[in-house]
Amino acid sequence: MSFRKSYITKPIFKWAKGALPTLSETESEAINSGDVHFEAELFSGKPDWSMLRSMKAPELTAEEQAFIDGPCREFCGMVDSWEIDQHTADLSPEAWDFLREKGFFGMIIPKEHGGLGFSAYAHSEVVRYIASHSVVAAVTVMVPNSLGPGELILQFGTDDQKKDWLPRLASGKELPAFGLTSEDAGSDASAMTDDGVICKGQWNGEEVLGIRMNWAKRYITLSPICTVLGLAFKLRDPDHLLGDTEDIGITCALVPTDLPGVETGRRHLPSGTMFLNGPTTGTDVFIPLENIIGGPDYAGRGWMMLMSALAAGRGISLPSLSAASTAMAAHTTGAYARIRKQFNLPIGLFGGVQEPMARIAASAYTVDAGRRLTTATLDQGYKLAVISAIMKYHATTRMRDAITDAMDVHSGKAVIDGPLNYLLPSYRAIPIGITVEGANIVTRNLIIFGQGAIRAHPHLLDEIEALQEPDEEKSLDAFDKHFWAHVNHSVRTVFRAFWSAWTGRGDAPDDAGKIAPLYRRLSRWSAAFAVTADMAFLTLGGALKRKEMISARLGDALSEMYLIAATLKRWEDEGRNEADLPLVHHAAETGFNRIGQALDETIANMPARWVGWLLRPILRPRAHPRGPSDTVTEQCAMLIYHPSETRERLVRDLHKPAPESGLGLLDNAYALVLKAEPLAKRLREMGKTPQEALDAGVLSEKDFQQLKRAEEAVQRVVAVDDYTPDELARLFPDMRRNHDWTGGKEAAE
Repeated sequence: MSFRKSYITKPIFKWAKGALPTLSETESEAINSGDVHFEAELFSGKPDWSMLRSMKAPELTAEEQAFIDGPCREFCGMVDSWEIDQHTADLSPEAWDFLREKGFFGMIIPKEHGGLGFSAYAHSEVVRYIASHSVVAAVTVMVPNSLGPGELILQFGTDDQKKDWLPRLASGKELPAFGLTSEDAGSDASAMTDDGVICKGQWNGEEVLGIRMNWAKRYITLSPICTVLGLAFKLRDPDHLLGDTEDIGITCALVPTDLPGVETGRRHLPSGTMFLNGPTTGTDVFIPLENIIGGPDYAGRGWMMLMSALAAGRGISLPSLSAASTAMAAHTTGAYARIRKQFNLPIGLFGGVQEPMARIAASAYTVDAGRRLTTATLDQGYKLAVISAIMKYHATTRMRDAITDAMDVHSGKAVIDGPLNYLLPSYRAIPIGITVEGANIVTRNLIIFGQGAIRAHPHLLDEIEALQEPDEEKSLDAFDKHFWAHVNHSVRTVFRAFWSAWTGRGDAPDDAGKIAPLYRRLSRWSAAFAVTADMAFLTLGGALKRKEMISARLGDALSEMYLIAATLKRWEDEGRNEADLPLVHHAAETGFNRIGQALDETIANMPARWVGWLLRPILRPRAHPRGPSDTVTEQCAMLIYHPSETRERLVRDLHKPAPESGLGLLDNAYALVLKAEPLAKRLREMGKTPQEALDAGVLSEKDFQQLKRAEEAVQRVVAVDDYTPDELARLFPDMRRNHDWTGGKEAAE
């Protein structure tokens, strides 16, 4: 044994055994599920920018584009969100039939099994397009293509399961739902009380070995009408019919809903957004072992399967819905701020309004950048556990912020409910995106850094696995190797962080051009983050799992770096449009501010006070930008206020609204106001109203009518819905019982 190993490594090895986190079997499965990608570069402290920049920008095939231009557009024309949310509580039968006929439920299923075989990017584009028109319609389409039977069978199913189930799922003959959330477990899926017991039972007239199941799930989308449930439950074998293990663990199985004991059909009403969602229960339901997804060999491997499959819901569906809502917020807020006047000026010219406009515009650019980069990576075959969690949390959070900002700018227009209100449906749906596919609080505090730290760190997982090796000698040998590699990495990173913090000379690609300074600053914060994370591991060890606020801040820093990197890549992928640079700078400056704040607060809250004394002079966490300047903020606001190619890029390929819809009226008014602007400017300079100018003979009748059409169009947009007593009585049948809305007229008669 070497001197280093005997006298230096061995004492550290003994200390690390108690200090570093040990991994339970469940944690190990979760951490080892999915793949690591660019987040590992950010964790390294020295990102390889060539890896990011060499990735091909996602593109649609001609077939995929035709699907959006044809069936997606036609489907949206069949959907009236107000009618669904207020009256029918469901898509029309014709819309359901259309979804089945055109293969919407089989986007992720390969063509050889009857599906469309779309790429992750195409899947994302379809959801984004539909979500720009209707949240209900988007959720209905995205759920069968997200976490559920189809995704799990594709990844883990037996050949027979694929041949049997995938064609029926693709055609819509089978409508799936996936039951994960137990009534008592919430986001802690490992605490579910739903169980299955290995036993013998009757199946198709024969006695076979199978599972007797009992469950109570809630919040299950499509549960009210599904024909097959993908069900997660804890499997037990008390009679040892399969082997020596009694508690086999979380398992995923296919349960036809027409079996005795299965109860579906009841509905939840999720935040007034009437997609089909409800509870499902099962009492003494028997299925054969072959209904385990993947067959009996996958009994007890459900947690691993779920963690791997969650990449679809977290990395595609919810970010796509968020990208649509954020883009629509930019589209509508920019147009409304241009046509709506206060104090005789368009409200978009006021600095107080420009701030939220700029935030909305930059968020729309960044969320879509993250969506594109993530789907491009998924299309390379990666299962993105950490990046998908980053996108789920930050896309839905930025959607919430963007919609709230849009509501503030629209003010009373956005508050009054009715078919003319194009913002309120998205506002109502915000809590849904925040809570599903893993509640955002859990995602931020436990998953992004908790899982990311171990998977993406260049040495930590190797060290933990070395410590858990049962052979003491092999364990020490492996730990010695990985620990000193970690030390070497940390020393180099400390010097890199110190140099870049004081000089600003981080790495940047040679040909980065005008965004080279942003690359350098991102490299600077990557090094600072890597040093801070290492110090957290060193001083907290296994206790870091319980220090959720510290873990969350480090996750915030990692997430912001990923989103800035995605923003830089989008700018390059789209041809380095200089007009878009204000959006790039706003997004980057906002991100740098948040990274610096997150690291500063992390250091300040380390239990070991000496950490701050050591790290602050090295990392200078407070020497971070104050966010975007007023000049950049105004430039971003004007990009969605005025018609421009940048504005079009932000809202590209969204559904075109019907002319008489609230959104259609806004688009029409925006176009008319812009067309009439030269005339309006002349009148402002003369200090005359249109009527005064017409009477004075300085305005022609034709020009007067043009101004009048623009003003009438604006008034139609500014108007909000109101209702007669009879109309309200149809919406709220019990209203007349509680109030006399007739002013006593009926009593007098």
